[in-house]
Amino acid sequence: MWCPSASLSTWANAWLAGRAAPDDVLDALSARAPTHSVTAYDSVAAGRTGLPWPDVDDAGAMSLLQTLRTAAGRRADIAWPARPGIGLVLPVPGDVRGLAAGTQFQRDALNSGEAIIITGPDAEAVGLVPDFEYDDTDDELPDGDRVPELCALSWTVYSLPSTPLLDHLDLGEAEYTLRSAVRSAAEALSALQLGSSGAVDDPRGLVEQVLETNRHHRAPDHAPARALRVLENAARVDAIITVSSGLMPIGTQSASAAQIADEALRPLAGVVRSARIAAVNAILESAWH
Repeated sequence: MWCPSASLSTWANAWLAGRAAPDDVLDALSARAPTHSVTAYDSVAAGRTGLPWPDVDDAGAMSLLQTLRTAAGRRADIAWPARPGIGLVLPVPGDVRGLAAGTQFQRDALNSGEAIIITGPDAEAVGLVPDFEYDDTDDELPDGDRVPELCALSWTVYSLPSTPLLDHLDLGEAEYTLRSAVRSAAEALSALQLGSSGAVDDPRGLVEQVLETNRHHRAPDHAPARALRVLENAARVDAIITVSSGLMPIGTQSASAAQIADEALRPLAGVVRSARIAAVNAILESAWH
């Protein structure tokens, strides 16, 4: 439910709006990974954020906060935008809305599956992409027992050639669409369970396990209850998709169940992404009301 870019964007936005302290942002970051660092990808990004250039030594979490403040501008600026200057993008192949075409930012954001875009009062924009660093797993353990742990997030800041056009999806519409997605996903999971020949005893229990891994990430206090509900439902659909992908039955007797489930699940990933963006946008907006 809470990818690193969603956590950083909502908490940093709350801090910039005076609704959270710097320590709140740092706590949210530490829940993601023990250490965070930030570097500029290019000299223009460095100029817009105050990051060092041409030296590109990683700066720590406090420098990340300063980077965000410098890029977004201050609330006292005359040209401060009516909308928050921070936006979340969740690109996938075939849908890269909000990303400048042909840029390294687009390629890296697409590879990561997430990014943050910050537009300052002067309409100059930068993008941030996280890079995930995992610890070494125990080579003596069987492959199935190796669970790499996220030990660091390094954020790269890119200058953007123009102000991006970000989607501002209606939260009510997203919630309505998501209700149907929850039903479709649950029906697909049931169909796969019946066709899996008992290979998995408790697929719904697996869904709950997937959900539990992200429930320790919290939202700022000002987050609307409706937005949190949408995020929770989106996470449930996403967890069902994840679990179902491991239950796709093989064989002639289960081919019809697989086809029905695949047709039901295929469009749901886009619904989940749209719902998450709409919910995060609502949380960003609520900080300024």
